[in-house]
Amino acid sequence: MSDRFRLCPTTGLKVHAQADALIKANAVVATVALLIGGVTAVLVMLTRWQAIHLLPADWFYRLLTVHGMNMLIFFILFFEMAVLYFASAVLLNSRVAAPKMAWSAFVLMVAGTGLVEWTMFTGRADVLFTSYVPLRAHPAFYLGVILFAVGALVVVSIFFATLVVAKREKTYQGSVPLVTFGAATAAIIAVITLGHGAAIYIPTFLWSLNLMHVDAQVYRLVWWGLGHSSQQINVAAMVSVWYLLGGLTVGAVVLNEKISRSAFVLYVLFISMASAHHLLVDPGMGAAWKVWNTSYAMYLAVLASMVHGFTVPAGMELGQRLRGYTKGLFEWLRKAPWGDPGFSALVFSVIIFGFVGGITGVTFGTEQINIIAHNTLRIPGHFHATVVGGTALAFMGVTYYVIPLIFRKRIAFWPLARIQPYLFAGGMLVFSVAMTFAGTFGVPRRHWDISFQQAPFEVQYAPAVDLVIGVMAVGGLVAALGGGIYILVTVWSVFFGQPMEKGARA
Repeated sequence: MSDRFRLCPTTGLKVHAQADALIKANAVVATVALLIGGVTAVLVMLTRWQAIHLLPADWFYRLLTVHGMNMLIFFILFFEMAVLYFASAVLLNSRVAAPKMAWSAFVLMVAGTGLVEWTMFTGRADVLFTSYVPLRAHPAFYLGVILFAVGALVVVSIFFATLVVAKREKTYQGSVPLVTFGAATAAIIAVITLGHGAAIYIPTFLWSLNLMHVDAQVYRLVWWGLGHSSQQINVAAMVSVWYLLGGLTVGAVVLNEKISRSAFVLYVLFISMASAHHLLVDPGMGAAWKVWNTSYAMYLAVLASMVHGFTVPAGMELGQRLRGYTKGLFEWLRKAPWGDPGFSALVFSVIIFGFVGGITGVTFGTEQINIIAHNTLRIPGHFHATVVGGTALAFMGVTYYVIPLIFRKRIAFWPLARIQPYLFAGGMLVFSVAMTFAGTFGVPRRHWDISFQQAPFEVQYAPAVDLVIGVMAVGGLVAALGGGIYILVTVWSVFFGQPMEKGARA
């Protein structure tokens, strides 16, 4: 059974049974993490909305930790593991290299996730996503992260091994598809990222057992090689999904593969340098180091994103024109399949990531602006535009094709699925922009009570702050509704949906 393939009747691709099962398993766990992260997001947001101020301080920081770990690590990386299996075994018509090891890696990741969830929900790890030393969590928290990272690193290794298997067994012709090339970019960045994680979490685990000392500044420097670079894995995976969705939805054409592949190479060489923008306010780092990492070199990664930001829409336009939509400048756009949630999610992901996330990211990467903005809501406004409005939305869009192609189920509640990207994208756009504006008024990030009641000093904000925070909360609730619909549609489709016709066995 493990060596059997099935033939996808839609794409004509051979799908290895083990790849099929591994994609399903990782996608299901990713959805569970998204559900946990989404529920805690609503509770945290209703606390930040000063008119409601729902949670007490201890539970606010506890659930903020849960939200960060589930959304930024568990949901994203489990989904990306599924993307790696799809981009290697499925797109290359290959078997998965070392399937037993792949399942062992999955068990490691799930076990690590379970340990971390237990420590967070029981109050043993109220250290937020960054878990800065000298804040100390239960040793099981650090051990869980280590297990998760080791499992993810094994999956990345299996991805590269699968590429070798496909090459040796000649399961594809010519060079690897651009989507697979982009996934390889994400995998390379993952190796760099997980290496940083091992370099800092293993000593921190020993520190939690009182076996060694960890310097706080060294922790911050090395940890951000994990914390921020893990989001750069997202960027490479997200762009790969853009190209995939473009082809699936409108038959998009890659205008120049050499240019697109070169842009992915720029990601490998320079995108991790953006991690330094979290250290621009730290006195321990020199000015030359800060300028080099966040200006001259980082802009080469920005160039790569700009290349993809032009080539993906241009490929979509060409695909539409080849299908006969050639009247005027914008017939191809007007007659695009806006009712297809995969297409609408793709378009909104490109727009929100490029304009809101990209522009704010470049500005916050300069030392002068960073000093003003870093500890305000402007920073979470930025990364909610990139990670949520960009990456998560792209992953949602591709799910509407993964369910029929991999799970072989029809999409349930189709009218809801069609409007889901509009609700999620619209709500997240309002949420991110309003949060950014609140930060310009000096509203702090992560703080339980922005009014600072019972503090020995009085804090006065502009009257507009209450309005902006209210708008932010409304946008967040709309985005949460869109996220809830996504979870309902995907879970119902996978477990209770109408089966597709079974493809022939190859």
